[in-house]
Amino acid sequence: MRYLLIDHIIEWQKGEQIRGIKNVAMTEDFLEFHFPKSPIMPGVMLLEAITQLTGWLEAASSDFQNWFLISRVLKCSFYRFALPGDQVEFEVTRIPGETGDTRTYSAIGTVKGAKKIVAEFEGTLIPLADIEDPEDQRRFFSLLTRESRLS
Repeated sequence: MRYLLIDHIIEWQKGEQIRGIKNVAMTEDFLEFHFPKSPIMPGVMLLEAITQLTGWLEAASSDFQNWFLISRVLKCSFYRFALPGDQVEFEVTRIPGETGDTRTYSAIGTVKGAKKIVAEFEGTLIPLADIEDPEDQRRFFSLLTRESRLS
């Protein structure tokens, strides 16, 4: 099973920063057991959403040649629960100073300005073509950024 955890990319700056949204829906299957009768979005899913958003930044910044693969979480703090009906806004910023294909990022996830997660993490770049069709991902990015309009 594959979770696509970014519903909309609000803005991005090549190689520097990206902002995106995750709408937490009551129908998310991971909410069924986390926790029964008191659903919250698991913290690891918030971190995964941040990682996916970072992948989109690296893909768009490299003309869909690269993808980001997380290797280490340097710091991560959780503040409040993300609940069904919440719209989590994530912002990921690249921290300068990487060596080779290693990248370091900081990120924050908020709901209506209230912090849910703050993280600093690193990873490497891998060829996007090794895991996905780059043209399919280019089209999907266009949909996420609302660059293309469905007729």
